[in-house]
Amino acid sequence: MVATVPLELPIGLTVNGTTHSLTVGSAATLLQVLRNDLGLNGPKYGCGLGQCGACTVHVDGVAARSCVIPAAKVQGRAITTLEGLGDRLRPHLVQSAFIHAQAAQCGYCLNGMIMTTAALLAHNPHPSPQAVRDALSGNLCRCGTHVEILAAVEQAVAMLTNTSPDLAP
Repeated sequence: MVATVPLELPIGLTVNGTTHSLTVGSAATLLQVLRNDLGLNGPKYGCGLGQCGACTVHVDGVAARSCVIPAAKVQGRAITTLEGLGDRLRPHLVQSAFIHAQAAQCGYCLNGMIMTTAALLAHNPHPSPQAVRDALSGNLCRCGTHVEILAAVEQAVAMLTNTSPDLAP
């Protein structure tokens, strides 16, 4: 007798503080569920291999590549997307820093850059420049705005540590 895998699975996901009960394909990735079922467009589909960073989300506060995570494997865990960090009226300090530094050109990589930076600063509020480079090294930017992105992270660190009062979030 051959064991069969169900084509659809009922799952419960907690995304941005809200619990969702969904029925998804057994092979559905977290990225597919976030974008297609929950309408969250912060995480982007880039490479589909977990190598470019465009799909980065936080899973229990840790930056993770949602394109390679089976949706069923993150039940019971706290998932945060770019939309869950902050909003237009109250952006997260990393979002504010990226806006202030004008760290976007096409914007495709920004989700990954911001989510990776926010996870880094949550665990290390005083990262060295090399620690920032190491954390962001797996996030690809096709437009070449790396200088502006690094400036935005520097501003976020300053905002977090109150070392630059003119950069209030």
